[in-house]
Amino acid sequence: MIRDIYSKDKTVLSFEVFPPKKEEEIYDIYKTLDTLKSLHPDFIGVTYGAGGSNSKKTASIAAYIKNICDIEPIAHLTAVAMDQAFLLSFLDELKEKGISNVLALRGDRPKDMSDEAYNNRVFLYAEDIIKIIHTHSDICVAAACYPEVHPDSESRESDLHYLKQKVDTGVNFLITQMFFDNSKFYEFLNLARQKNIQVPISAGIMPITSARQLGTSVTLSGTSVPQKLSNLVAKYADSPDDMRKAGIDYAVKQIEDLIANGVDGIHIYTMNKAATATDIVSQISL
Repeated sequence: MIRDIYSKDKTVLSFEVFPPKKEEEIYDIYKTLDTLKSLHPDFIGVTYGAGGSNSKKTASIAAYIKNICDIEPIAHLTAVAMDQAFLLSFLDELKEKGISNVLALRGDRPKDMSDEAYNNRVFLYAEDIIKIIHTHSDICVAAACYPEVHPDSESRESDLHYLKQKVDTGVNFLITQMFFDNSKFYEFLNLARQKNIQVPISAGIMPITSARQLGTSVTLSGTSVPQKLSNLVAKYADSPDDMRKAGIDYAVKQIEDLIANGVDGIHIYTMNKAATATDIVSQISL
């Protein structure tokens, strides 16, 4: 299980991929995984659509990571549109495929989910499904955290309070939302440890390789953008190749600084771009 990897004296390296929306693109993700395998990550995460539409793909891709790539997978689970029967069924499917790690998330509200359905959903928070997961199995459970405060939280203090509460339900490690300013991560980490949140925390890194990607990422995550990164985007927005190189260099410098400061793990949001992950890993020392 992934929780055992963090007990070793090393910086844990992990990637995240997502199931393609179109059936005919499913084989592309397997090609991507074959390349990511050659980079020797400790584990690879597979996202899961908020409405559960990709649940079968998530399980199948995680099984490929486990049984073909021989790498530990972690399957995402989003609580927002689940009921208990679906959750238990999905956990059973993962077990049948030999998958023993999940990332429990509240998840974003599906676009087609009515106000009534959202307000009366079975699980309000990630910790609600974590409790059920632990009554059903001894699976390794990870959860998310936000270096710059969850968008729905009233304050940093409130965010840390609920994070501690979530961890205490049985979280083995945390993965952060993307961030572009390492000082924000170090501030969060220090405060989390003061709150006695002692589980390993992997830093989530999103390589920005296009101007459009930065806009989309910030809109979805609420992550702040340092002036240095804004300047890079402004300078290279009309030069895709230069933007890609600059974005990769920015991510590499972030990662090198994090490793030098003893981070538990580096989690790269690959956006299914194996070449980007390859360029980054070739430039860092783990």
